[in-house]
Amino acid sequence: MKNRSLLLLLLSATIITSCSKKLTGPYALTNKVYKHQTDSLVTILKQAGPPILLDSLGKNIPGDWVGTVNFNLRKPNYVIIHYTAQDSLPQTLRTFTLVKPQVSAHYVIGKDGRVIHMLNDYLRAWHAGISKWGSISDMNSLSIGIELDNNGNEPFAPAQMKSLLLLLTQLKRSYNIPTANFIGHADIAPPRKPDPGKYFPWMLLAQKGFGYWPDTVLVPAPPEFDSTTALRLIGYDTSNLPAAITAFKRHFVQTDDTPELTPCDLDVLYNVYRKY
Repeated sequence: MKNRSLLLLLLSATIITSCSKKLTGPYALTNKVYKHQTDSLVTILKQAGPPILLDSLGKNIPGDWVGTVNFNLRKPNYVIIHYTAQDSLPQTLRTFTLVKPQVSAHYVIGKDGRVIHMLNDYLRAWHAGISKWGSISDMNSLSIGIELDNNGNEPFAPAQMKSLLLLLTQLKRSYNIPTANFIGHADIAPPRKPDPGKYFPWMLLAQKGFGYWPDTVLVPAPPEFDSTTALRLIGYDTSNLPAAITAFKRHFVQTDDTPELTPCDLDVLYNVYRKY
């Protein structure tokens, strides 16, 4: 019992760490709601007992509770990068602190490099929506969502990118996130989302160890190269093949996002596919 109480105490402390600051300022009310909801989750985590099961005759199935000492919180294994598609950082913060939109992210980074942490990394944000990557159809449960203050029609500010790279370095180290698992919203939701868009510097991220990028000298794709299978093995949902091609080109080509693969695009795809 002593060990279990200690583990629960540590678990509770981990979850509410980001809520420990004094609840003041323009977001005092939403911070209060956040604290109330995390407190409710802590209460649920503390619940322990055997399942109540009945057989076909209505008799209780014998059961007991024996707490294991081998557990921890689920850790994120992906980072999904978005742009906000809004006009300002305050507008995005307002959107993410209202109930009606039903959207959120773990981090929002302003054009000036300011980093807003909105949700504990171990908790599930609502940023990916209907999405798929490989065999995973619930990306929210496995990922950290990062929103960049950008309307989608402008380059990303240098201060913003500097903060993003520092944050990604910390996340990769903290959760041992694989290099391949730094991707964009468009990658996991090709028919619906274009972000982080054509201006996002994926090559720079790959140079720093966050995602892959094609080599400068490309090995030509062989004549028998199956582009659809390659897209699927990278992770793209090919049920809508034109959308998957567009998403791939937005990420790895960036000179156009037409839904057709040119011979040069095929070489890029072959080069990227071999890295996965």
